[in-house]
Amino acid sequence: MITAIIYLVKITITRGRINDFKNQLLEEADYFELLELRKVILRTQQNNQEVPVANLLDSNLKIYIVLKMCFFLLASVSNYLDFRPDQKRRMAMRVPKAPGFASMMKEGAKYMHGLDEAVYRNINACKELCETTSSSFGPNGLNKMVINHIEKLFVTNDAASILREIDVVHPAAKILMLASEMQEKEVGDGTNYVILFASKLLENAEDLLRMGLSQSEIIDGYLLAMSKALEILPTLELDVGIKLTKDNLNEHDALISKILQTAISSKLFGYHEFLGELVTRACLVVSNDGTHSFNVDNVRVCKILGGGLLQSSMVSGMVLKREIDSEVTKVQQAKIAVYSCPIDIQVTETKGTVLLKSADELLSFSKDEETGIESQIKAIHDSGINVIVSGGKIGKLFLYYIYLVLVHFTFSILGEMALHFLNKYQIMAVRLMSKFDLRRVAKTIDAVVLPKLRTPTHEEIGYCDNIYLDEIGDTSIVVFKHQKSMISTIILRGSTEQILDDCERALDDAVNNFKALTKEQALLPGGGAAEIELAQQLTTYAQTCPGIEQYAIKRYAETFDCIPKILAENSGCKSTEILAKLYVGHQDNKNLGFLIGSNQAITKERTTQPIDITCETSDMKLNALYDLYITKKWALLFATKAACTVLSVDEIICAKPAGGPKPKENKGWDNDD
Repeated sequence: MITAIIYLVKITITRGRINDFKNQLLEEADYFELLELRKVILRTQQNNQEVPVANLLDSNLKIYIVLKMCFFLLASVSNYLDFRPDQKRRMAMRVPKAPGFASMMKEGAKYMHGLDEAVYRNINACKELCETTSSSFGPNGLNKMVINHIEKLFVTNDAASILREIDVVHPAAKILMLASEMQEKEVGDGTNYVILFASKLLENAEDLLRMGLSQSEIIDGYLLAMSKALEILPTLELDVGIKLTKDNLNEHDALISKILQTAISSKLFGYHEFLGELVTRACLVVSNDGTHSFNVDNVRVCKILGGGLLQSSMVSGMVLKREIDSEVTKVQQAKIAVYSCPIDIQVTETKGTVLLKSADELLSFSKDEETGIESQIKAIHDSGINVIVSGGKIGKLFLYYIYLVLVHFTFSILGEMALHFLNKYQIMAVRLMSKFDLRRVAKTIDAVVLPKLRTPTHEEIGYCDNIYLDEIGDTSIVVFKHQKSMISTIILRGSTEQILDDCERALDDAVNNFKALTKEQALLPGGGAAEIELAQQLTTYAQTCPGIEQYAIKRYAETFDCIPKILAENSGCKSTEILAKLYVGHQDNKNLGFLIGSNQAITKERTTQPIDITCETSDMKLNALYDLYITKKWALLFATKAACTVLSVDEIICAKPAGGPKPKENKGWDNDD
């Protein structure tokens, strides 16, 4: 400290003349309260003298100045120590806020701006998301093992399921995920396509930004290219010899099966032919004549563990993993009454007290209950009803039956006495604890759900060809089989729950493709053929644009190469060779694409024959590999809009996160709940 003081005093005194030191001390004189020194300097200034500093100061004043300069040095090192006499000393250290917009925000908030901090970071986040899902694209894509926040395991290559279960917090990546969700809601397929295409657009935009193009110029070029691509896309429609319409879908089940196989092959390659035929039959059963109002919820999936996928089957009607409560287990030409209430004695909500003075009164009391429930069931039987489907809670009066329920770990909505009379009149009793299953059964048999136990009218009775109890593996099922049913069920078999879940997701994509087919029947060549043709025509279009947007349009055209390239890489082929063959072949045949098929698929007759993965290009029309026009149209639209949204951001402002636990997300709730 003494060395620092001497050095500071030496520097100050050796400045040469008093004017330099004088001005500095005059500015800080009030701050240090050096009144005497101020008088001396002012007097010297009036006499216009230039005297060395040492001659002006006596020994006491010299010591005073040295001490004051020591405090000045400490104040310079710690910028926020305050020694003013009118303020209290503050010794707390704190980090100063940077000037600008961030200084107006609370501590803990984040503010990023500019190309390096905002734009490039957003693009890098989207590229990381693309790298995660790109390896799962196509029939030969790899699976991802995802464990969500409740430790549920998912093994799938479905991008929609992967993105739904992972918790992404980056705002730019969330924009791409929202675009993927919109594709899922609009079409039901092509979610991974949206992520890949949007990410590649942003990757090419990064190169253009480093070349010197502005964000607005790139966005304008991308929007021009998207408009041109949507104009070119209808010209690539395939002529398959059959003009599909909303009214003739039932007549061309073979062609529809080929179309749906493309969606299934991306998740269950090898089983796409078998499952494609299964889904086609299930969809055509419930489509009837009004295909424009096809509801994907009408095709149900019943997963039964055990066996293999080739043992799966389709039932026109409803299949439930339940047991039948009554002794009657099979009814043909059934007339059904559906109740949402328990089949039990009607009781009041308030409690009452009954005084019984003799055994005869006790017998007559229980006899009245028996007579009442028997008369109700007999009236139902006399109306022609031979099956009752009921939903509700356990009856309150039959405590003995509740005891049996607790002992045997089963639940029933049928009282013991009511079940006795149902067996007496040979009426089948089926209990359903889910209100949604109750509604679907009523829809299957065209019945009206009654809220109260009474005799149904003729219009409220449901009809079914056959109702029976069956057993698949060690699982009991109740089958409502009806040829004119508005609901069909696919019974899936599989060795593990993960296989069954993945197969269900593949069937869901196929059913959504059928729904999209009822809206728009145009078909495009698959295997990247449509993308290569779009790339070529957009490149030609870019050369005709005189503005700076031509560079963005050209990069937009180059982005289409990512689809066949990723398909080839995931299949173990050399992507550069495949792309070269496709570009050369498209000079003569615009339907040329990457053949991701096999010579023979797995069927019931060929269960052990190996699949031959090819690395060649072929005519997609001859190989019956089709893509839906509506799927590709919406995918290009959502991907381009998402990429332009990310590019239009130049600042990221994140408020300080709120404390406490996150609010619950009701992801698993039913839409009707």
